[in-house]
Amino acid sequence: MQTRPLGTTGPQVSALGLGCMGMSALYGDADRAESVATIHAALEAGVTLLDTGDFYAMGHNEMLIGEALRSASAASRERALTSVKFGALRDPDGGWSGYDGRPAAVKNFAAYSLQRLGVDHIDVYRIARVDPGIPIEETVGAIAELVEAGHVRHIGLSEAGADSVRRAAATAPISDLQIEYSLISRGVEGEILAATRELGIGITAYGVLSRGLISGHFTADRQLGANDFRAMSPRFQGDNLRHNLSLVDALRKIAEQKGVSVAQIAIAWVLSRGEDIVPLVGARTRERLAEALGALDVTLDEADLAAIERAVPADAAAGDRYPAAQMAHLDSER
Repeated sequence: MQTRPLGTTGPQVSALGLGCMGMSALYGDADRAESVATIHAALEAGVTLLDTGDFYAMGHNEMLIGEALRSASAASRERALTSVKFGALRDPDGGWSGYDGRPAAVKNFAAYSLQRLGVDHIDVYRIARVDPGIPIEETVGAIAELVEAGHVRHIGLSEAGADSVRRAAATAPISDLQIEYSLISRGVEGEILAATRELGIGITAYGVLSRGLISGHFTADRQLGANDFRAMSPRFQGDNLRHNLSLVDALRKIAEQKGVSVAQIAIAWVLSRGEDIVPLVGARTRERLAEALGALDVTLDEADLAAIERAVPADAAAGDRYPAAQMAHLDSER
């Protein structure tokens, strides 16, 4: 497995990470046994970075990863690196109530995550969204204290704008910024990516297949359950969906010419953006994991990249990447 540095202050990680959210929440029902088997397969294939959030199904995802780590081989457990997001507030009905970046809350969240994961430290710890009511310096400072105490190894950020990135980096060393980045989500390419590269901060890119939209497997007639985030996502609605799937059709022609899948060419494109970018793949099954890992063998030359750019230009997607209420929480969009 190829490796990449997670910024200048973070660990060396596998070139692809595994985003485990879909194994617990937001994309319909998942099979627990298959989820654990997929994590095991990822670790055995050399994937080291496992990404989760303490609010994914209210702790379920962390406990799932903990179960997978306990039952994995000793060598796999030794290689595994945990990346955890915190701060999202939930209610018993599954609703969302904002974000909490207070220092006392940071340490409280960490205590529960360590227990659920069954580990003595978290490798990368980050607030899921910048709390507008708490200076980012205070939130990052609290994580820095957890680093000093040995409970956390590295400090990350998530969906932070360029100003917040700079302020955080002036407070403590930041390993990486986790942010959505795909062929149809390219907002990071302006001020944010310039700031992270100036400061030596890596990017862990989530949503590289845009929640399956550009995977090549999503169809216009697919029925989404009420517990599937995509049923409310603007990019999966009506004319937006039809337009976005037309972009996938254009990408499919290029993939077929190279003898690879749409998903593989979409992941390979993110990999081609720089050695400082680590894509997170959201595979929920071993079959989808194997497909994603195949992207590591895809080489895109200048002609390929130009053809992809023509097929899916920047800002070509129809619809925002989140519903309006959630877009308002994205510091990266302000």
